[in-house]
Amino acid sequence: MVRTGRVLIATLGDELDDQSALGMLSDVADRVTRDRVTGVLLDISSLEIVDSFICKVLGDTAAVVKVLGAEVAVVGMRPVVAITLVELGLPLTGVATALTVDHGLAVLGRSGSSAGPTGREDGGPGPAR
Repeated sequence: MVRTGRVLIATLGDELDDQSALGMLSDVADRVTRDRVTGVLLDISSLEIVDSFICKVLGDTAAVVKVLGAEVAVVGMRPVVAITLVELGLPLTGVATALTVDHGLAVLGRSGSSAGPTGREDGGPGPAR
């Protein structure tokens, strides 16, 4: 886990087993409390496949972060993982998602600028001026 400003970025490994997932939930909760972060990005870009337990732990982690008073976003979800979540009936309802860490920071409102995910302050398409 890496802290950048008031945001904690927790990157999940490519082979996340049940014990590691539970440890991640506990570690994230501890760091939110200890470091007093206001946002958490759960980076799952390394996960190629998920099962129902990992999906549940992701949802539980997001819920715990919210209860502790921080915002949460899941970033880097692969299409196959998104499909699996929906097929298992665990679509992470109420959890913000983004394609990249940069977009996740923007979703949390912690990007350090007023520019949106496109790099433009008005959020419109194209390069920033």
